[in-house]
Amino acid sequence: MKSKTHILKLLRVVLACAFFAGITLLLSGMTEWAHRYLAWMAKLQFLPAVLSVVGGFTVLSLLVVILILGVILLFGRIYCSVICPLGVMQDLFSWWGNRRWQRKISRRFGKNKWQYEKGHTGLRISIFIIFVVLLVLWHPVASIIAPYSAYGRMVQSLLAPMQEPLGLMVLSLIMFVGIGAWAFMHGRAWCNTVCPVGTALGYVSKFALFRPFINAEKCTNCRACERNCKAQCIDLKTHTVDMTRCVDCFDCVNNCKFGALQYGRPAHVSVDAGQGGADKPDTSRRSFLAMLGALTVTGIAHAQHKTTDGGLAIIEEKKVPARSLPLKPAGSISLRHFTQLCTSCQLCVSHCPQQVLRPSADLSTLMQPEMQYDKGYCLTGCTRCADICPTGAIQHIDKGEKTTIQIGNAVWVRENCVVETDGVSCGNCARHCPTGAIIMVENDFGQLIPTIDTEKCIGCGHCEYVCPSRPFSAIYVEGHQTHRRI
Repeated sequence: MKSKTHILKLLRVVLACAFFAGITLLLSGMTEWAHRYLAWMAKLQFLPAVLSVVGGFTVLSLLVVILILGVILLFGRIYCSVICPLGVMQDLFSWWGNRRWQRKISRRFGKNKWQYEKGHTGLRISIFIIFVVLLVLWHPVASIIAPYSAYGRMVQSLLAPMQEPLGLMVLSLIMFVGIGAWAFMHGRAWCNTVCPVGTALGYVSKFALFRPFINAEKCTNCRACERNCKAQCIDLKTHTVDMTRCVDCFDCVNNCKFGALQYGRPAHVSVDAGQGGADKPDTSRRSFLAMLGALTVTGIAHAQHKTTDGGLAIIEEKKVPARSLPLKPAGSISLRHFTQLCTSCQLCVSHCPQQVLRPSADLSTLMQPEMQYDKGYCLTGCTRCADICPTGAIQHIDKGEKTTIQIGNAVWVRENCVVETDGVSCGNCARHCPTGAIIMVENDFGQLIPTIDTEKCIGCGHCEYVCPSRPFSAIYVEGHQTHRRI
């Protein structure tokens, strides 16, 4: 049994390292091939897959949700130990904190690592309910504690800090330091107290067919298993394992010298194993979780520095105009669709080749990506954000289809145009428009000024980017509430 679990632990560690490295590389956007070969890792994340299913995106997302739940019902919370990058990050910090010399440091700030602690059931469920409510009423704020999204923002803040607003970067770094320190001291405390995905999957894991269990006849109460349990879920007084918190890391099984702690299918397993060993199923909690699941589905269902002078103006940093409606990438369908499904993971931000996508600092769309054209413009042949979006907030489109989607319209501001202010000829916007939506016509003084054919404009922002006017472009793009086909 021990040799088998040793292989299971080795397999778990290898897979966890592969997923962690792959997702980190994918989120960093540092390589051109990552979005081609690693995007599937993002699509295996549980919350994005659930949101994609609720949004009616693809059958693939439904299969991912069913697969994850099926694996958990069979083997327990392996998802949290292998696929979730924030979970693996906590394991790295807890492993570091549980080494002998770090243990001396950690004892100065708390209990000896580690001891059994009763699960904070009321707190976990309360946070989960608040998360669900926020997911319905204020989606961007809910994504702050969503594990995959939180890790995505941490990677973005650490590897590409200048692409984020200062306040959001500071928030991400505080979360990185806070969660890392908490894991260093108390293992999977965040995962089993705050994380809403951990709470949901933990209660599904109560019904797992295969699980760690203690053979009381062989147990000598040496506490080797308890000291090595980063989830602090092994209760030696009752010889039970709290399956709502166990993440199936197999550390305890491998550290038991007497074979008392085993992994498999116990002879008699009740749904309350790990909750005091009671034989009577906890039907009230089962009903409560069913109610929360219905609430979730029902609620959600309703629910920087590049400048161009053009040879005409002094080089000066361009400022972002105040748009009445934010710009979202082609494939987003509408502002409502995008806001409801986006988890602010920053995956599209890190992979945007033109640095057009940025995290929003607006409270209504906090940390969700929006498009700005001061550093670049949206390439008509680029569909990278649509290809890698794991939730369907940006639906997949082909390159030819993108040129037929109107995400906004260009607007000319006479007071800013160098033709009007400096009396010189320009025409940059018309020359660079990929759809021919801008043509030059004579004004009353015989000078050529731009006019915009709103039926042809797709809102790519090329004109706004190349406009030589500073600090604000004389031509900019206003977003559409719902994208249109032209």
